[in-house]
Amino acid sequence: MAAVPVEEAIAALSTFSLEDEQPEVQGPAVLVSTEKGATESPVEYSDVNAYRLSLSEDTKALNQLNTLIQEGKEMTSVLYTYRSCVKALPQLPSSMKHSQADLYLETYQVLDLEMSRLREIQRWQASAASKLAADMQRFSRPERRINGPTISHLWSMLKLLDVLVQLDHLKNAKASIPNDFSWYKRTFTQVSVQWQDTDSMREELDDLQIFLSTRWAILLNLHVEMFRVNNVEDILQILIVFAVESLELDFALLFPERHILLRVLPVLVVLATSSEKDSESLYKRVKINRLINIFKSDPVIPAFPDLHLSSAAILKELSTYFQKFSAQTRLLTLPAPHEIPPREAQEYPRHYLILIHIGAIRAEHDDFTIRFASAMNQLLLLKSTDGADVEWGKEVKGNMYDMVIEGFQLLSKWTARIWEQCAWKFSRPCKDAVPSESNETLASYSDYEKVVRYNYSAEERKALVELVSYIKSIGSMMLRCDTLVADALWETIHAEVQDFVQNTLATMLRTTFRKKKDLSRILSDMRTLSADWMANTSKPEGELQSSQHGGEESKGNFYPRPVAPTAAQVHCLQFLIYEVVSGGNLRKPGGLFGNSGSEIPVNDLKQLETFFYKLSFFLHILDYSATVTTLTDLGFLWFREFYLESSRVIQFPIECSLPWMLADHVLESQNAGLLESVLIPFDIYNDSAQQALVVLKQRFLYDEIEAEVDHGFDIFVAKLCETIFTYYKSWAASELLDPSFLFALDNGEKYSVQPMKFSALYKMTRVKLLGRTIDLRSLIAERMNKVFRDNLEFLFDRFESQDLCAIVELDKLLDILKHAHALLSKDLSIDSFSLMLNEMQENISPVSFSSRLASQIWAEMQNDFLPNFVLCNTTQRFIRSSKVPLVPVQKPSVPYAKPNFYCGTQDLNSAHQSFARLHGGFFGIPHMFSIVRLLGSRSLPWLIRALLDHISNKITTIEPMITGLQEALPKSIGLLPFDSGVSGCMRIVKEHLNWGAKSELKAEVLRGIKEIGSVLYWMGLLDIVLREVDTTRFMQTAPWLGLVPGVDGQILHHQDGGDSPIVNLFKSATNAIVSIPGCPNPTSFYTMSKQAEAADLLYKANMNTGSVLEYALAFTSAALDKYCSKWSAAPKTGFVDITTSKDFYRIYSGLQIGYLEDSGQLASNNHESLGDSVAWGGCTIIYLLGQQLHFELFDFSYQVLNVAEVEAVSIAQTHKSSHLLQGWEAQIEAMKKARRLNNHVFSMLKARCPLEDKTACAIKQSGAPLHRIKFENTVSAFETLPQRGV
Repeated sequence: MAAVPVEEAIAALSTFSLEDEQPEVQGPAVLVSTEKGATESPVEYSDVNAYRLSLSEDTKALNQLNTLIQEGKEMTSVLYTYRSCVKALPQLPSSMKHSQADLYLETYQVLDLEMSRLREIQRWQASAASKLAADMQRFSRPERRINGPTISHLWSMLKLLDVLVQLDHLKNAKASIPNDFSWYKRTFTQVSVQWQDTDSMREELDDLQIFLSTRWAILLNLHVEMFRVNNVEDILQILIVFAVESLELDFALLFPERHILLRVLPVLVVLATSSEKDSESLYKRVKINRLINIFKSDPVIPAFPDLHLSSAAILKELSTYFQKFSAQTRLLTLPAPHEIPPREAQEYPRHYLILIHIGAIRAEHDDFTIRFASAMNQLLLLKSTDGADVEWGKEVKGNMYDMVIEGFQLLSKWTARIWEQCAWKFSRPCKDAVPSESNETLASYSDYEKVVRYNYSAEERKALVELVSYIKSIGSMMLRCDTLVADALWETIHAEVQDFVQNTLATMLRTTFRKKKDLSRILSDMRTLSADWMANTSKPEGELQSSQHGGEESKGNFYPRPVAPTAAQVHCLQFLIYEVVSGGNLRKPGGLFGNSGSEIPVNDLKQLETFFYKLSFFLHILDYSATVTTLTDLGFLWFREFYLESSRVIQFPIECSLPWMLADHVLESQNAGLLESVLIPFDIYNDSAQQALVVLKQRFLYDEIEAEVDHGFDIFVAKLCETIFTYYKSWAASELLDPSFLFALDNGEKYSVQPMKFSALYKMTRVKLLGRTIDLRSLIAERMNKVFRDNLEFLFDRFESQDLCAIVELDKLLDILKHAHALLSKDLSIDSFSLMLNEMQENISPVSFSSRLASQIWAEMQNDFLPNFVLCNTTQRFIRSSKVPLVPVQKPSVPYAKPNFYCGTQDLNSAHQSFARLHGGFFGIPHMFSIVRLLGSRSLPWLIRALLDHISNKITTIEPMITGLQEALPKSIGLLPFDSGVSGCMRIVKEHLNWGAKSELKAEVLRGIKEIGSVLYWMGLLDIVLREVDTTRFMQTAPWLGLVPGVDGQILHHQDGGDSPIVNLFKSATNAIVSIPGCPNPTSFYTMSKQAEAADLLYKANMNTGSVLEYALAFTSAALDKYCSKWSAAPKTGFVDITTSKDFYRIYSGLQIGYLEDSGQLASNNHESLGDSVAWGGCTIIYLLGQQLHFELFDFSYQVLNVAEVEAVSIAQTHKSSHLLQGWEAQIEAMKKARRLNNHVFSMLKARCPLEDKTACAIKQSGAPLHRIKFENTVSAFETLPQRGV
């Protein structure tokens, strides 16, 4: 095989797409990185010396401060995550007091490890305070012997001071630290008795105790160190001016920088005011109103995830330690967050609450997303265009640079809003009543629940979820194009720097600074250290040398080179601009660029200011990924170390966790707009886990986060699947509602379902969670398979707790569930509904024909339906008898389930329940349709066979009872005489039927005949339904099979002698496809053609279906065979036996007139307990035994009716009173009704199972009738009676 050329292989690879269909509904992945970013010099500013700016002292001090800052952050992490060890220490019972010494020793060893970390913090803060004070003193000397401090140096001072303030605040807030120390000191006292030379240890212990017990000990020590040798007012005032200007003009690009300035500003003011030299000089440079405005605009300052600072509180508390500052009453009267007057307190939520600003934030997000995507499209178009115009390329890249800056600013502003809202919520706990579903009072809840769980309203949670999703989506969008925009950003930064140093500075050198040699030297230094002369295309190489010295030149053009300045170059450029503006005088009044006494023109000053602040942006842009990660880090929303300590609990329940509260709110609110953001709160867990491992470096915190995530994600998947299931169930129930029902309602819209979009979640195969990748789609599919099976189980359990009339409700609920499954299957791959239904019905095996539902229907019919339901022939319905059953039916209680196991929602449940109630009181044709649909062709034959066996068993059961009744009959019963009248005839019948002692036997026989009649009528209903189903199926399949009904409606004829249309269709399609030369796999098409032929044979074989009713009658006839000699004895004389016959028709005639007489006397109670089924059972047996004519001639009730008719005619002719019939009207009417019913039954039987001139039927294996027994025609009684006159 020949090798593929590399070019072709690469070209082929380029055609593959590595993208999948997974939507971006999560934030950016957490990247673990230990490298220094571009915002920090990778070589610790060692290259600054190459620029010969005499900044070696400054660089050395800067590196020292940066090292202290990193160490201080680690110390802060230790203090913040410190948890009390005393709670975990064992307590010895009184019986083990002898081991007290050993316990003290082990306790001391445990606590000594923790105290050693506190001693390390004590030593470090002393060293840091000393070095920071020395650094300030070095750069605040009046003679200014060294250059500095640079802007980077000022930031480092502020950051280190911020670390010291945070450490002091944590030490003051952590109550567990002094508690553990007191235990440590106690154990040391017990243990050190046996030691020698413990004086140094005791001194160290006392120093640590003083450090831990003294509030603001670190700041007090820093103050002492600062003013030990000489005053540092100058540098403090520079820091304050720098902080105030940066806050007022919003120069801090990232929110952490702004929060640092807010935290250190009150401390700087206190330190500067406490100077022994001139405490009021500060307020000459910075008006006190400016400070008050800053402190009032931000009364709450974020410091730690669950611990905030307050400028007013810091000023008030420090005033007790710094006496000079206590005179600043205007600053000390600022209210703390909890002291803000109610009127002012109403204004602050407008600033802090995200809910107030979410509309503007939403508009900013949408606008930025569109413009950023447009800028990216332009950039991609530029990259794909060869020989693009240079100016257009600069414009596109410059636009991309502006969009990145705007994106950073938006992310910074939004994340800062979340920080500040959390700090505001922590400062103002919930004071209102707890939600009504809980009976507990607010006092019983923990402080953390008051500031988090009950402090966020539903609207505030919605706004917070929305903002978090905006932050994560913008962050993901910006991170995805990291490599695409890198060159454009670097080229734009390069062009900005070169334009400034080669064009702007050149103009300044020729005009403003032409005669100012000192300033000109600084500007020349700026050009020297950052100008890229080789990129200048406006002059030939020979003239570049003169350009470097600031000669006159026109505006230059530059090659687009992706060469960004280093951190050292930016550091030096900021220093030089600062030198130009300040003139090297730190004591100049005004701010950095607000120097009113400056000789620099306003336009030039503005240009210098703009470029100065652009330089600070450059480093963040170059450190693109790290900046985006910092700005989108929301891990602080999970941490709660301070409240764990104050609440004295190991951990709070998941309901108190803000990330879970947000995820739960999305699911509970059913808000379609938020649904795609449901995974966003789990990004908070990713961020917090990253912080726990990388920043705080505490494994136990990660373990707690992981445990909560494991628990929370399980709950999340369960709740999400329940929401999905409820939605699709409601959707299906809404679609299956009767349109006429909705049309008749005024409020039909409440039954409609609002659309929700789950498709994005169905595509999530790689959910990033704590470094793991989770296939959410697979989890949802597994859970939905289980939920559908549970729902099926519930529906069957519910049906098993009701009677057979509930089969229509079951059918409807299964239809809804099936439709919901079909709707869900369009988006999610789950098990087929038929498979789940068969599993729940225990009908998986190929040889299993008795499903769970069929068995339940049969058990229900056997135990409740046949004994306790009566037939109403007129309505073709079975209804429950009003008579109390002999044996109460035991049923399980109705299982409880949520509304989504019915129809989804309460409204839809009530609507469908109203339809179900219409069919709940009877059993008829609708119920039979449901049984046929639910059982299908697999289980229905089993049920039919069980019912037929029930007929056979009932015949066997009543046979000895009928024999008993036959034996009780008199030897001779003649015809009733017409001259006796109705009363006389009824008296004669009673005398003949002397069954008074056998009333129980009569009742049992009637109940047996009634059950036989109920089964046969039930089979008749089934036959009606099956014929309709078969007709519908025939209409659907006949055109494909080429069949048409015959003349008699039964025989089916082929349209022609060839193949059926479906076979012809597949054969022609197969031949056409196979004839194509490029057909890849003809075998599959031949297989399809063979399958069409098999389907043709299968469906044709099922066309000739028999009648279930005829089958049941043939089965009953066969079951009666063994009793034919007893119940239908042939007359010995060959003539009709009128007087001595004891055949079945005679027994049934006696039973019939008995219960008809009773029903007339007892207001139809007897009929309500038996119904019309008795007539169906009795007449069917009579008919199949060939006794119909005998019954019609010799039935007692028929004879009584004949007498009544003759009597009525004679009364009408003679005009006599009708007192002879009085009292028998009800019985006679009941007899007429029974005769009409009997005639109806006999006519139906003659039509469906004719016996005269035909044979009775047996049954083939296929179910078709088989001619077997021939009944001779009965000799007519009229022909055998004696003829008159003979």
